[in-house]
Amino acid sequence: MAYKRKTWEEKMNNGHSWKVEVVDHKFADIPEGSTMLVPTPEIVDTYIRSIPEGIGATLQQMRKDLAADYHAQYCCPITSGIFLRIAAEAAYEQFAAGKSMKKITPFWRIIDSKAPVAKKLTFGTEFVKQQRAKEGLKF
Repeated sequence: MAYKRKTWEEKMNNGHSWKVEVVDHKFADIPEGSTMLVPTPEIVDTYIRSIPEGIGATLQQMRKDLAADYHAQYCCPITSGIFLRIAAEAAYEQFAAGKSMKKITPFWRIIDSKAPVAKKLTFGTEFVKQQRAKEGLKF
């Protein structure tokens, strides 16, 4: 039986719940004993959708904001980066299927063409550059 790869939309709606956990050892930039939000792709997507047109944000700012929103000291750097990519890929998948630009998640407001996650996008960085230029964002 052939394995059917999940779409980005299926990865976006994975059915998992967010959680706040206590980190039992130093992890990335998070000290031992701190509380850390492990978000979901939907939480990351909702955050991106809240960024106004023409305004840029960063992954670091998103992590700080989400941690505060969910009463944690930090937000997981690994899952937030993975879920940012999932949100971007799902949005582009929708765009490629004919959904209007106004209805997809504006991931280019948080991903610039030089960001490490941009280099992993299956559709490359040109779309990101074009959308950022239309909104007057750098890179």
